[in-house]
Amino acid sequence: MNKKLVLLGLIAVLGLASCNSKKEEKVEEEKFVVTNPVVMDTSFTKEYVSQIRSVRDIELRAQEKGFLEKIYVDEGQYVSAGQILFKIMPKIYEAELLKAQSEVQAAQIELQNAKMLADKNIVSKSEQALAQAKLAQAQAQVSLAKLHLSFTDIRAPFSGTIDRIPKKLGSLIDEGELLTTLSDNSKMYAYFNVSEPEYLDYQNNIKGRGNSNVSLLLANNELLKYKGKVEVIESEFDNETGNIAFRASFPNNDKLLRNGQTGKILMVVPVTNALIIPQKATYEIQDKKYVFVVDNNNVVRSREITITGEVPDLYVVKSGLSATDKIILEGVQKVKEEDKIKFEYQKPEEVLSHLRVKAE
Repeated sequence: MNKKLVLLGLIAVLGLASCNSKKEEKVEEEKFVVTNPVVMDTSFTKEYVSQIRSVRDIELRAQEKGFLEKIYVDEGQYVSAGQILFKIMPKIYEAELLKAQSEVQAAQIELQNAKMLADKNIVSKSEQALAQAKLAQAQAQVSLAKLHLSFTDIRAPFSGTIDRIPKKLGSLIDEGELLTTLSDNSKMYAYFNVSEPEYLDYQNNIKGRGNSNVSLLLANNELLKYKGKVEVIESEFDNETGNIAFRASFPNNDKLLRNGQTGKILMVVPVTNALIIPQKATYEIQDKKYVFVVDNNNVVRSREITITGEVPDLYVVKSGLSATDKIILEGVQKVKEEDKIKFEYQKPEEVLSHLRVKAE
């Protein structure tokens, strides 16, 4: 009885070993597609978060104290240069002007009398000069009173769009108090930050630098139909971020863009002798990208790579790979570190022919 049990157990063990052997053979027989990175000239689109600003955007503030007597415009209204926007009650300034004008008249009479007496040698010429100075002082007061009175009319210094109006009719306005903001949206600026290495590449490599014509991706993921142009690079780097600000300008014929909007600048960056790999050959762990490299003994090793840009289906590799490395293209999820595999080699040119790529 015991001999039979032992015999059956031995048969079962041998059968299990045979099954495992077949499974191992099946795994060993599986072939993975392997290729090389390819070196080529291409271009990719780089995205930069941007802040959109009006070409001119100013605060309109009261230059005199008084009650807000009239509001001639509404929020969001387009106004022309010189158009009157607000009136601050001018009565006190009108009275000051009348007073200054009457003092001018009195000074003119005093000057005439002094001149007549001086001509008759009744008073000295200095008396006449003193009366002349008094007249000039009175005239200066008239000019000053007119200036103060003109400040009660707040006009648009340029054509633009009115922002929010925080004060209402009858409000007491202090000197310097904000009345509204005026934005000239005829052309818009998009500011975006560029890292120091990217800035150096842009400046030093004139042939390979990014096109100065850029696109603007709006918050709704639609492209602005007008192209922009990089016009200005600021003079200093931000010590905290290590970035420098670029400024691109965009036409705003449709008045779609407003001050304070956000978007993304899309800049096409040409790359010479770029190292290109298919995106599907990579995998990601904690925001880091890796590939499986097959060594001369057909053993798989994972390798971290740095990506500098991407085009449809492809990555532009900055570091971590060379053009002679063999990488697994198909079956990345089926292997692990130090697996020994069989593979089928596929030329990178053949791989790329089935992918989308913009080569030059």
